[in-house]
Amino acid sequence: MTIAISVDNISKRYKIGTAPGKFRYGMLRDQIAAIPGNLFRRKEGRAGVDFIWALKDVSFDLEEGRVLGIIGRNGAGKSTLLKVLSRVTEPTKGTVTVRGRVGSLLEVGTGFHPELTGRENIYMNGAILGMKRAEIERNFDQIVAFSEVEQFIDTPVKRYSSGMYLRLAFAVAAHLEPEILVVDEVLAVGDAEFQRKCLGKMNDVAAQGRTVLFVSHNMSAILRLTQESLVMQKGQLVKRAPTPEAVDFYLSSGQAQAGERVWEADEISANTAPFRPLGLRVKDPRGVVADSFRSTEPLTLEMEYSLSAPITGLRVGVYLSTVRGEYVFTSFDVDAPELYEKHSTRQPGHYVSRCTLPGDLLNEGRYILGVNASSFGVKRYFMDENALAFNVDPMGAPGMQWAEQRQGPLRPRLDWVIENVEK
Repeated sequence: MTIAISVDNISKRYKIGTAPGKFRYGMLRDQIAAIPGNLFRRKEGRAGVDFIWALKDVSFDLEEGRVLGIIGRNGAGKSTLLKVLSRVTEPTKGTVTVRGRVGSLLEVGTGFHPELTGRENIYMNGAILGMKRAEIERNFDQIVAFSEVEQFIDTPVKRYSSGMYLRLAFAVAAHLEPEILVVDEVLAVGDAEFQRKCLGKMNDVAAQGRTVLFVSHNMSAILRLTQESLVMQKGQLVKRAPTPEAVDFYLSSGQAQAGERVWEADEISANTAPFRPLGLRVKDPRGVVADSFRSTEPLTLEMEYSLSAPITGLRVGVYLSTVRGEYVFTSFDVDAPELYEKHSTRQPGHYVSRCTLPGDLLNEGRYILGVNASSFGVKRYFMDENALAFNVDPMGAPGMQWAEQRQGPLRPRLDWVIENVEK
């Protein structure tokens, strides 16, 4: 079988921090005076200058027509890998061989020029992919219909909302028939209906025999769309396996085992500012952080964070799902109208948002807790759909006198009434 992508021992290094004596907007005379010292100063290992390896010695081959998932925590190197494969950035070491046209959707509006209209950007993206005008015109109506931005197709895209940007960008990437489609975790920006629509289109693309690389924190989407997956951890490829096996490995080995997830500085993108996640915890009725709970007892979910500047319309929420990525529920800290009004603008400071799950709610099993911080319809500051995992034990739960396992993620204690109705 023909190899579509060959990755040979690639690494990518980024510099973080600044060198002493350097200022972002320094005077010209200062820069000139610093030249002699810079010539003799070692570039690596200087005080105040650090380097981080976003990718380290990654190698794999991908055959044509395969759908490959890439999973891992935030900061694992997933997006950097896709940028290297899409030729957005060059690897520091190693080589990448790609056979075929690559359509990439790495960020909202990737490849769009803000001053051009939606129509002009469609043609520009097609030209970048090496397509003839006739090919673009053949797909134009489908792209516009899928994106649902017909009314604004001749409006400069700088006036589009993030959702409109995403709709058009995905439509272009999926419909201009690249041999290789590369999709990062951008679908989370869209609403639920559009996400389902995009996943359906990706399924169609895969069924046509084109090669697809898909990064997502949604394990249900990964399981549904991909045949095989890579598990990334701290810039390294730690496992390649059939998707069910890779997902099980990721969920069992990559989660916090003590019912707590603390985010280190190097795990947080600068794009989260002014929001900074600090920790997510699950506590038992005694207020103790744990990773195993009885289904009959309540448990508390607690998100700690800080703000360096005011945010209007901020909502901090949690996602609860099964280990297979099936959502149980989503809840935000300002779902109640009175809380929404009271905290319409959150000032700089240190915050904790918490809620309590009642006892007799969850069925036995292992659950994944994720977190989201966003301003609805404006910006998503932070998201980690697989922040930590915890277990629920069914001891004392309703129906334990029956031997069979109860189906579904919920096991509520309902008030039943049995009546003997005479006819």
